[in-house]
Amino acid sequence: MGASPSVPQKSIHEFTVKDSRGKDVDLSIYKGKVLLVVNVASKCGFTDSNYTQLTDLYNKYKDKGFEVLAFPCNQFLKQEPGSSEEAQEFACTRYKAEYPIFQKVRVNGPTTAPVYKFLKANSSGFFGSRIKWNFTKFLVDKEGHVIGRYGTTTPPMAIEADIKKALGNV
Repeated sequence: MGASPSVPQKSIHEFTVKDSRGKDVDLSIYKGKVLLVVNVASKCGFTDSNYTQLTDLYNKYKDKGFEVLAFPCNQFLKQEPGSSEEAQEFACTRYKAEYPIFQKVRVNGPTTAPVYKFLKANSSGFFGSRIKWNFTKFLVDKEGHVIGRYGTTTPPMAIEADIKKALGNV
């Protein structure tokens, strides 16, 4: 706990992550888009409401420069037990998610995914940088800078006004 580790990156666009099948995805492809980055889980009490609302937000703003980036995470009571591909299949089949579901990551601890080190270092939560549960959401502006962090209990639709403001064109 304590201070966030220093990260040299200045933008989320400097990272490369893996998609659900293990293929590299350069996040610079999202330059100019507003992003909502979320650690997701399929067996959480917040799963239904979050996935439903993430899909609704995505469908409403995808043509206006908005993207959801979902990262499955199994760190919280093992609520994402399957493979990365199973997590993608779950989200796409059950919740009609058309946004990217990436490879499973760790969001806390010594093996935290670099993109999550960046997100946490650039915005602290109520109890510091540590992510406390599934469905923590980070709002990232068009230049790749974190402009908001929202906890598990903040429903995605409650962020809509911040998304619209970041988009600036809706």
